Amino acid sequence: MSTKNTRPARAKKVLEALRTRYPHPHTHLDAETAWQLLVATVLAAQCTDARVNTVTPELFRRWPGPGEMAKAGIEEIETVIRPTGFYHSKAKNLLGAAVRVCDVYGGQVPKTLEELITLPGVARKTANVVLFGAFGINEGLAVDTHVKRISYRLGLTEETDPVPIERDLMKLFPREDWGDVNHRMVWFGREVCEARKPLCGQCEMAAFCPKLEPPKTPRPQRKKTATP
Repeated sequence: MSTKNTRPARAKKVLEALRTRYPHPHTHLDAETAWQLLVATVLAAQCTDARVNTVTPELFRRWPGPGEMAKAGIEEIETVIRPTGFYHSKAKNLLGAAVRVCDVYGGQVPKTLEELITLPGVARKTANVVLFGAFGINEGLAVDTHVKRISYRLGLTEETDPVPIERDLMKLFPREDWGDVNHRMVWFGREVCEARKPLCGQCEMAAFCPKLEPPKTPRPQRKKTATP
């Protein structure tokens, strides 16, 4: 593992490479409002953005804002979002978030991380995505599976959990770049640095990438039974 004092220099090279490859980064999720981005991000958990984008047009046609969704039946929501998986819990969270946005925040998606994470189904990652994507606020750096994998492979962190990873990355990248770092790493993770077969031959960072892989969690050992 690379020592921590080499990380700032490597992070600078990573940022330059990502900026060159993706000069105009943006989210893959289709949304026109802060509420729609929040909904789409919640639905994207354990689901591809492409599939979410096939579901949200009908979802937003029926319930374009939190006011409309707060009045919806949970079974109706489940029916529409079923293709995204985990639709029971997602529908419950979306309905709960809509009700809270209406009752507590006057129908407007809040603009602080502290308030956003009080909404059902919204943790730090989703809150960071909404803050940057809808309001241009860099409060944190969203750590999804792509960011987690790439930042470890590049030796930018030794952590394997999202919150500690976020803290490490926030120290390495300028605050004004946090939101775009997420977008760029997502694109890079899908097109080049794939989970199983990274295309190192096409990667401009191959020369300084340590190609690290996070430790696999050992399986719990079975207790040996005495031989009769």
